Amino acid sequence: MSAAPAAAGCPAFDEAWFAARASRGVQGLKAYDPGHDLVALRRKFGEERLLELGSNENPYGPSTAARMAILDQMQSLHRYPDPLGLDLKRALATLHGVDTGAILLGNGSHELLMQLAQVFAGPGDEVVYSQYGFAVFALATQCAGASARVVPARTRDRADMPLGHDLDAIAAAITPATRLVYVANPNNPTGTWFGVDALDAFLAKVPPEVIVVFDEAYAEMAVAPDYASALGRLGRHGNLVVTRTFSKAYGLAGLRVGYLLAAPGLVAVMERVRESFNVNGPALAACEAALDDAAHLDSCVRRNAVERDALAQALQRRGLRVFPSQTNFLLVEFGPQTALIESALVAQGVVLRPMGGYGLPDCLRITVGTADENQRLLAALDALLDLSDA
Repeated sequence: MSAAPAAAGCPAFDEAWFAARASRGVQGLKAYDPGHDLVALRRKFGEERLLELGSNENPYGPSTAARMAILDQMQSLHRYPDPLGLDLKRALATLHGVDTGAILLGNGSHELLMQLAQVFAGPGDEVVYSQYGFAVFALATQCAGASARVVPARTRDRADMPLGHDLDAIAAAITPATRLVYVANPNNPTGTWFGVDALDAFLAKVPPEVIVVFDEAYAEMAVAPDYASALGRLGRHGNLVVTRTFSKAYGLAGLRVGYLLAAPGLVAVMERVRESFNVNGPALAACEAALDDAAHLDSCVRRNAVERDALAQALQRRGLRVFPSQTNFLLVEFGPQTALIESALVAQGVVLRPMGGYGLPDCLRITVGTADENQRLLAALDALLDLSDA
């Protein structure tokens, strides 16, 4: 609905007028760009023909137990859910060996990452994160009105983890004004990761008054022996926060559930800004059921690892550079024709994720699909680029 013409002497009440009255951090923001209109593309190509490999979703979907748990909730939709999500918290506490007071549930880990900046940073404060860190880090910082200190990542020509975090430089960027440090491990969109020695060396350099947030949305997908989760360090570092999600390995992206683990004191402060009933009833039930179905999780992780390695090797045989990954996606360098290639793929019903917004315009991010989906992608690339699998 378009706005009615403003009467003489009245404000325009348009976007610019309202933006001028928004907080300083919001004034510089742009609305989230979801990329291609998937609804329109589904109508055009049909659900079966459209190959959606741009959002890092689990192609195997949720477990049967999670689906059934959702159905069981259908008769209770007129009731509010448990505002504290205690049953799910208890299940998570058992899984991770912590108290329920160390857990906070969110409407996706995105919500929690945003709230951490809302609570602990503001005008005059600094937030530190890596050059190719998850986009929400920058968004959270700006919304809070804080200043960002963006640390250059490792260069592409590095033999060891190109485009990975430079943890020494991140630690060195901390100043007396720093309130938060965000680190994703494994990282989105690069897929890179680091191990226990790097983790411990980094944590030893961070002052205790600075809160360190490890976003581990893809941790379950990481099977490399040199990957290290920060969960095992929670008891040693009271300033440590770990965020996780049910959107990736558990295949529940449509329900939007994430959680953080931290010192109970930090969680108690975060509870002050948590939205009431922020996780809905079917989502709570489905996540609890998903935790009980370890076999499905293990199957998804195992198949993802197999297909990730197979797809990476197939792309490399075609002369494309594939960056190391311990996630359910690959960052692939396509060169100066990347934008044209991506557009041509969309015209064929193949959706990948452009990386220009991350400062990587010559790269595309490819979700690891099923074996059949990956073969369809390779066939589309071969037809488009006249590549051969030598």
